[in-house]
Amino acid sequence: MTRPPVSRYVHGLLAGLIVVLGSAAQAQDRPSVLTAEDRAELRRYAVDTWKSMDRLAYPSGLPSDRVHREGAGWREPVAETTPTNIAAYIWCVIGAERLEIIPKDDARDRLTRTMQTLEAMDRPHGFFVNDIDPRDGSRLAASPVDGSPRRPLISTVDNAWLALALMMVANTRPDLAPNAERLLDAMDFGFLYDFYDAQDPIRQPGLLRVGYWVDENAFYGHYGMLNTEARMASYIAIARGQLPPDHYYRMYRTLPTDVAPQSQTPTGEVREYQGVPVFEGAYDYLGMRIVPSWGGSMFEALMVTLFIPEAEWAPQSWGVNHPLYVRGQIDHGLREMKYGYWGFSPAFRPTGGYETYGVKGLGTNAQGYYSFDMAWGLPPHMTTLTTSPVHGVVTPHAAFLALPFAPRAAMDDIKALKERFPVYGPLGFQDSVDVSTGMVSGNVLALDQGMIMAAVVNELADGYMRKAFTAGPVEAVVRPLIAPEEFTAGEPGRYPAARHFEPQITRLSRAADVKR
Repeated sequence: MTRPPVSRYVHGLLAGLIVVLGSAAQAQDRPSVLTAEDRAELRRYAVDTWKSMDRLAYPSGLPSDRVHREGAGWREPVAETTPTNIAAYIWCVIGAERLEIIPKDDARDRLTRTMQTLEAMDRPHGFFVNDIDPRDGSRLAASPVDGSPRRPLISTVDNAWLALALMMVANTRPDLAPNAERLLDAMDFGFLYDFYDAQDPIRQPGLLRVGYWVDENAFYGHYGMLNTEARMASYIAIARGQLPPDHYYRMYRTLPTDVAPQSQTPTGEVREYQGVPVFEGAYDYLGMRIVPSWGGSMFEALMVTLFIPEAEWAPQSWGVNHPLYVRGQIDHGLREMKYGYWGFSPAFRPTGGYETYGVKGLGTNAQGYYSFDMAWGLPPHMTTLTTSPVHGVVTPHAAFLALPFAPRAAMDDIKALKERFPVYGPLGFQDSVDVSTGMVSGNVLALDQGMIMAAVVNELADGYMRKAFTAGPVEAVVRPLIAPEEFTAGEPGRYPAARHFEPQITRLSRAADVKR
């Protein structure tokens, strides 16, 4: 597989910009509606998911990006990885220890090896490049799959996930805390930030850069859309005092209408926080009013919630939007497309290659992420297996991300996928399944297994992943920052179109440079 130069975990975000179904208490601190049988099933998932992470791990303490099924067995893991994969391995070790899947001394030894390798790696400007050889931590100059060249890239969002994992180590492992803090101290996200300048908001928009090309000494793009995984970088940098708090309110809830084409014209109103006028826009989708992500995938909107209880901390914004977003994914799969299953997020497609699946109506991207592969994309030997031109592709990790907001629906969806398709095995869930043909991807990915593991640990251990990360400055700084905001998500039709507010938000829209 040949990947684009930008990490696939960016998932096509616009570089340059970049409902109530329950209260926050119901979303995050609700009494579990899961049965004892559900919890036992979740533990089985955790045990097998851990086996996949163990299979992916090298003696260096770094994980491979993925491993692929071959007949009844598995190939050797591919010899490439990223900072996000390393982060997923770290939090899986922490979670497996918490669930007593592995003993404490094993967890300690694994984390020690990982930390030692990280400390020995080349870290330009204190950060980790995106293409890494997991065997020794060296930079990959070429793809181990097809030999294509790899340029040294510092990805903001990938480094944010690794910083998150290091903060979890610092909070949960006193013996390794000094090692983790040394690495963290060098990761100053201020290096990747353009401070806001009211006199020149185009060049200085108060946003994080998408990345930095080490070989060119060049930054590129900005992250602007709030409801994407990139907001984790913002949370971490603000909590660590590297960015001003008002940065959070300079990101877009919906794309300004004069910046670039988008899937629909948002409606809403302008409200002010931290001295920043914020257009609180939203989209209408299936009778709901939702703040969109970039592509409409579950991963973009909800991966952050594995580690920050946003719905609890910000009940009038995320507490409204997250349950609605999940409902939108469910209704798309069951009502709109009638797949019988739901959960759409970037994954390896069953026919090969990586794809950005999602629900177009939940995203701002005018081209859209779709929940299906078209029949013409099938290999010739499969074209006779179905008469349907649409092949819905469901990604199991997406249903796990929905557990805090729709636990019963998520468990039922996961169980139905497992019972109907050969998507589950000794290494846990494979990456995706075409629900029209029953074909599964055959790939197990470190990132997606990491999301499954974190979701299960939270359910079985009272939000342990969130507590392990937010202890200390994250909650003290981020919670009061995001608490006052009120999204206009909820019932549609109440607010005027965004164009009525263009004079009030023009300085924000002019600050965007549209690049990929």
